[in-house]
Amino acid sequence: MRADRLVSLVLLLRQRGRLTAATLARELEVSTRTVLRDIEVLSAAGVPVYAERGRHGGFALLPGYRMELTDLRHDEALALLTAGSARGEQVLGLGPALASALRKVVDALPEVHRASASDAAQRFLVDPETDLLSRRLVVDEVPDATMTEVRRAVLAGHKLRIRYAATGQGPRWRTVDPIGLVTVRDRGYLLATRAGADRTYRLSRLLAAEELPEPAQRPNRVDLDRIWRERSARFLSGGDHLAVLVRVRPQRREDLLDSALAVRAESPGPDGWLRLEVTFQDARHAEWALWQLGTDAEALAPRSLRTSLRERATEIAARYGDPAPEPE
Repeated sequence: MRADRLVSLVLLLRQRGRLTAATLARELEVSTRTVLRDIEVLSAAGVPVYAERGRHGGFALLPGYRMELTDLRHDEALALLTAGSARGEQVLGLGPALASALRKVVDALPEVHRASASDAAQRFLVDPETDLLSRRLVVDEVPDATMTEVRRAVLAGHKLRIRYAATGQGPRWRTVDPIGLVTVRDRGYLLATRAGADRTYRLSRLLAAEELPEPAQRPNRVDLDRIWRERSARFLSGGDHLAVLVRVRPQRREDLLDSALAVRAESPGPDGWLRLEVTFQDARHAEWALWQLGTDAEALAPRSLRTSLRERATEIAARYGDPAPEPE
């Protein structure tokens, strides 16, 4: 959208000072001709942008110019509030300053969006187990259309119909009551209930989603941090869960973790492979996950898992040991 590009152009000049048209075009991913047209639009709108000629010339703003936040969109404000809500008090002791900044963001919103943005932020939790400064805000790749439906249902408090592919199972449709969205170590999760029972869905396994008009059965206010900690504790203390020590090629790390419930430890091995302690849903799930990786991973413990994988490999090798019979 052109309005967003104009705002980005002004912010670039505000934050970095004088910039050439070529630099602005590269940053905004447009042509230099588009940048020149945008500069003319800004000048006509009263933004004090001017051109400096010469070898070190470029475009700049008059000193002291500040852009108000009146054009901040609702989804942009929600993103800022969400980022700041995740244990912001731990960031270099800047909790009060962060809270003050977020109040200014809310105050800058149009009145119609102010209350909804504040209320909606409680439905999102970003990396509660990761340093706020070092985290990435890019999580599992989910189609935009699917993510939009999920986000709308979460914010509106409507039931959500999802097509979900659980590990080791075929995809199928189910209807859930969405509670909130959580990002942990660059992975996204939908926290929900289904028929009154707690459910946690990995966003990368969502194949499709549809917001339904019926209201979701959920509390008006939630503490996602507490809910996530409680669900994580239940996952890790489940009676059938299996802790596995694995060595895996670095390039297959994400494939392994995609099937695991949790990672307890990780370190590089002397052979260039990674050694990880991971938790799987159960022994059957662990065997399935390691089998998918073939020779790119090895279960080092427990012995029972190594035995089941060896027996499976032996059976496969025996079946294909002799040449296939000639077709009649």
